[in-house]
Amino acid sequence: MAAHTVRVRRPWGVVPTGLLLLGALYCLFPVCWVLIAATKSPGELFTTSTLAFGTGFFDNVAELFAYRDGVFWLWAGNTLLYAGGGALLSTAVSAVSGYALAKYRFPGRNLIFNLLIGGILVPSVVLAIPQYLLFSKIGLADSHWAVLLPQILHPYGIYLARVYATAAIPDSMLEAGRIDGASEGRLMTRVALPMMVPGMVTIFLFQFVAIWNNFLLPFIMLGDDGKFPLTVGLYTLLAAGANQPALYNLILTGAFLSLIPLIVLFLTMQRYWKTDLSSGAVK
Repeated sequence: MAAHTVRVRRPWGVVPTGLLLLGALYCLFPVCWVLIAATKSPGELFTTSTLAFGTGFFDNVAELFAYRDGVFWLWAGNTLLYAGGGALLSTAVSAVSGYALAKYRFPGRNLIFNLLIGGILVPSVVLAIPQYLLFSKIGLADSHWAVLLPQILHPYGIYLARVYATAAIPDSMLEAGRIDGASEGRLMTRVALPMMVPGMVTIFLFQFVAIWNNFLLPFIMLGDDGKFPLTVGLYTLLAAGANQPALYNLILTGAFLSLIPLIVLFLTMQRYWKTDLSSGAVK
């Protein structure tokens, strides 16, 4: 007689799913609130229900774009420069450094890696004032470089690159390339880096979001509002809104518009997160 398998339902299996759903709602609710608030006119913002849509979204967008001769576009361009340029440079430095730490044996390698791990534990707020004093001494304070340069060397990005390079790049493939006469530079650019593309995309996304949302560093480094990113620029609007309540609608609209590039970036770049570790290998 064939034995029948009895499946026992485990009611506790829904608990992790429920917790994940609660976490998703917790993270998405502020975004939804900003979206709804951005649609309200100044008269509707404080008089209508919290989750009721308004009728002034396009007027808010037009007023925001016209405010101070379009300073919002200037802040958005600065933010794109800081986030895009900083994330690209940081990804390149992290990938090369992580590959070297993962695949080369040299004196002090473990010490360097341990120092990087220690750097992850140091809060960025602790480094902000020393960085400002350093850039003031070399004359780069209140410049775009004062925001870009500190973002390039990121210990966590190097750590991720080393972990990914260790798992994604077989030593046997590198040895085969050396036997065929390939130089170390060619091995890195034609074999290692293409295989690290999924990890590099992850590092780029982490860095882009971190720099896009960064407030403290540009707030300390910059004094010219023509160099402000969106975070600091919208903060100045918020400070001015204490005397001009009509600016609150512009702040909420600007905050919502600043989220759109991040959403688009994740939706367009997630296809590069591949599970096949050798998908980019060059034979």
